[in-house]
Amino acid sequence: MSAFGSQSMAAPLRRVLMRSAANAMRSADRAAWHYGPGFDPAKAAMQHAVLAELVAASGAEIEWIEDKADGLADSVFTHDPSLMTDRGALILSMGKPLRAKEPSLHEETYRRLGIPVLGRVEAPGQVEGGDCVWVDARTLAIGRGVRTNQEGIQQVANLLTPLGISVYGFDLPLWQGEEACLHLMSVISPLADDLALVYSPLLPAPFY
Repeated sequence: MSAFGSQSMAAPLRRVLMRSAANAMRSADRAAWHYGPGFDPAKAAMQHAVLAELVAASGAEIEWIEDKADGLADSVFTHDPSLMTDRGALILSMGKPLRAKEPSLHEETYRRLGIPVLGRVEAPGQVEGGDCVWVDARTLAIGRGVRTNQEGIQQVANLLTPLGISVYGFDLPLWQGEEACLHLMSVISPLADDLALVYSPLLPAPFY
């Protein structure tokens, strides 16, 4: 069976979903979106455009989410609203209320591109992609914290277990509070199949 996505976080990117920051962040309220005092929409747009150039130069094909002037500033962070697998996409459910409409943007885009949608995490379940780490092609770790809950993790497990994928949930510390939003990928950054950059003081104990 042809792979529609990937179950690796270290393999080279071949095709990637992006959304331009030029319009998405243009009118973003810094306080409402928790962007910090240094946020500059014009600079963010410029930096994102440079990022897209680097992605394209690497050989990856960029699929752009349509710009609907919907004011969804965080939609430029396309890793969070869905999870790719070899068989297609899982549509996730955002823990940040301001991002609640983003998963539907991803689902619309996947269907337009002919990429299968395997299922969707439904409320009260919550899972954000930043809490999901492919340990290997058959093992998915999910951080349980501010943006991801046990109901969401169970729904992902129900969708992936029949595909031979083991799903494990791990508790995350609150750390600097809910607004700081510590994700599992804030702690673990895979670099290769057998190598990761880890901030060990915040690593869930079972990983040891």
